[in-house]
Amino acid sequence: MSDKNEEKQNNENENDMQQQECDVQSTTDFETGSITVSKDGHFIHCLTIIGQIEGHYILPSQNKTTKYEHVIPQLVAIEESREIEGLLIILNTVGGDVEAGLAIAELLSTMKTPTASLVLGGGHSIGVPLAVSCKRSFIVPSATMTVHPVRMNGLVLGVPQTLSYFEKMQDRIVNFVANNSNISGDDFRRIMMKTGELVMDVGTVLDGEEAVKSGLIDELGGLSNALDFLNKMIEGNEKSEAERENALDNN
Repeated sequence: MSDKNEEKQNNENENDMQQQECDVQSTTDFETGSITVSKDGHFIHCLTIIGQIEGHYILPSQNKTTKYEHVIPQLVAIEESREIEGLLIILNTVGGDVEAGLAIAELLSTMKTPTASLVLGGGHSIGVPLAVSCKRSFIVPSATMTVHPVRMNGLVLGVPQTLSYFEKMQDRIVNFVANNSNISGDDFRRIMMKTGELVMDVGTVLDGEEAVKSGLIDELGGLSNALDFLNKMIEGNEKSEAERENALDNN
């Protein structure tokens, strides 16, 4: 009798431990700004890019940041996961480190997993390449996107090499945006270099409708639109895979 009670107690302890692990995992997911949800049998991972994108230097603790060294491994894990079938990127960022932002954007643009981006609040500066890097980009009407030339803080040497470096970095951004959206490189440069709109600066602030009209963002919409697109894309991939398997069987 004591053996049965002991076995029952062990099973209860194991169940409690498993529940605690699930609770910890869920808490960790929310704290890191990522969560995987299931709809119609499809698992879609949601990843948020908020605040300032942190690069090679640690920002002050009071800054809300997205650390690129945390995001990159998550993207690799999502791409290799058998369960996750879609990825939703939610953006509300002021920008940040150019090379860190481009690194994340390049990874997103080369993923086979269906991806969609949704701009809420703001997708400024290096947030623009991040927004256009997904297979479909969405923006809510109240959101804004600031497009401006590359800027650098700290000591800058006033030599031709510095200007050449700035120009090359700017070319990288322009080419990436032009290749991953419906706006041309010339039009993107034009709104980037526009004067008279920003105080003490050059550039352009686009609201949701203007971002779509310019070709920078694909569609005006919200969360439900982005999720519907991902589900349709996942279902389309499943149908294509089934057709390929049937073709192989017939041969």
